[in-house]
Amino acid sequence: MKTIIPSLLALSLVAAFSAHAVTPKDTLVIAQSTDDADSFDPAQGFELTTVQSFTNIYQRLVQSDPQNPTDLKPTLATSWQPGSDNRSLTFELRKDATFASGNPLRPEDVIFSLGRVVKLNLDPSFILTQLGWNKDNVDSFLKKVDDQHVQISWNANVSPAYVLSLLSAPVSSIIDEKTAQANAKNGDFGHAWLGTHSAGSGPYQIRKVVLHEAVLLTANPSSPAGAPKLKNILIKNVPEPAARRLLLEQGDVDIARNLGADQIAALKGKAGVKTDAIPMASLYYIQFNVGKDPVLKNPALWEAARYLFDYKGIADNLLKGQFEVHQTFLPKGFSGALNETPYSYDPEKARAILKKAGLTNVSFTLSTSNQPPYLDIAQALQGSFAKGGVKVEVQPGLSSEVSTRVKAHQFEATLNAWGADYFDPNTNAASFAYNPEDGSKTIAYRSDWHIPELSKQTLAATAEADSNKRAELYQAMQREVLKNSPYVIGLQARNLVALRDNLKGYVQGINPDMVYYAQVSK
Repeated sequence: MKTIIPSLLALSLVAAFSAHAVTPKDTLVIAQSTDDADSFDPAQGFELTTVQSFTNIYQRLVQSDPQNPTDLKPTLATSWQPGSDNRSLTFELRKDATFASGNPLRPEDVIFSLGRVVKLNLDPSFILTQLGWNKDNVDSFLKKVDDQHVQISWNANVSPAYVLSLLSAPVSSIIDEKTAQANAKNGDFGHAWLGTHSAGSGPYQIRKVVLHEAVLLTANPSSPAGAPKLKNILIKNVPEPAARRLLLEQGDVDIARNLGADQIAALKGKAGVKTDAIPMASLYYIQFNVGKDPVLKNPALWEAARYLFDYKGIADNLLKGQFEVHQTFLPKGFSGALNETPYSYDPEKARAILKKAGLTNVSFTLSTSNQPPYLDIAQALQGSFAKGGVKVEVQPGLSSEVSTRVKAHQFEATLNAWGADYFDPNTNAASFAYNPEDGSKTIAYRSDWHIPELSKQTLAATAEADSNKRAELYQAMQREVLKNSPYVIGLQARNLVALRDNLKGYVQGINPDMVYYAQVSK
């Protein structure tokens, strides 16, 4: 059972570090919503707040270069060697690397960290179980070679390059086994304790977490990554974007995250503030349920819909720069991503396509979340489709209700968003271009779209070891899905962030975990 810390403690933490309109010189103060955070254990944390923290608290064997995310750099490993059968990797561990506790990094820590993810079997575990691991066999795939080397093997038909991508995900963070096990209860591998504590080697460590109220990180000077420039990071839960904007404008916080377009517009030109729109690996798209109705299954409707999505009008006018036009299933910034946008809003062309196919009086119900920006986009689509002669009935609902209907195939069309689970092209290909007919709950499965050839291509791409050839495979799949699929992918989100202009060294990348605090100064 988690210990409940009184709200008074959270308030005292916030007050101690932000009592004045100028934040402390040694502390980075951040305003964002932290209501999503349930656990800071990398084996469970899969929400925005937690994954944004993991890169600063923990390290992995390999991690993306902040300046070039597609380039994986050795982190707690210094080198690696694939096995002759391409079913294993042997890592040499960094000498003299220690955790925040002072305990040295050992092969046992790697084995413990990866194995516990599979054995706990929480939400992010699927990232590693793709390798053919389960709670009964995972120990046989993780082997200590000697005091400086560990071997990781798998039986799935995937390449070492793909495995390296999975090992760079937050769920693959390396935990100090001795510290975690010292705090374990009932064989939970330290899971309950790690929900509000840390046992990593990153530049920061958890000093105090009050879930849904405040997170306080403090420097780990002995980190193999080097000591961070600031002593503390305080993340304050401020649910309302307008309140976050006001705190930043007044100087009460250094960073305000996840602002809306209106807040960014209000901050532009304000003294002491700078704004940024960072591309995110989050795509917004229409999805048709092709098993629901013959009209929805007709490729002519899919093609016409591509000309009835008012891409620029929504991105530039309605959402004021919060999104950019993007029409392929790999987000901009991913290896192999295509940035081709061959479709534009053309109602007359859409009418001609439907007429040629003999489709008249076309109508469908579009299910979507009742929260912005989903409902705003859906209502704009209702208007743009009407000009092409297609009637769209918008059916808003709670996000959980919409998700349940889509998973159960109880929808005609939906406006939804998809975010990357890890930084590899397969994270999206395995949803948009994969339906293995085995009950896997992919986006293609939920559309009832049967694609044996694309599914084979998706599997082949994970098995391809040559990075250039692999990128070409994903590009070919994207072109096929772009041209002929029951999806209309229209927008890629941008993360709207505002900072005090005295901050230097803040880096944020395309994936949620790519938030780097270590080099921030002010």
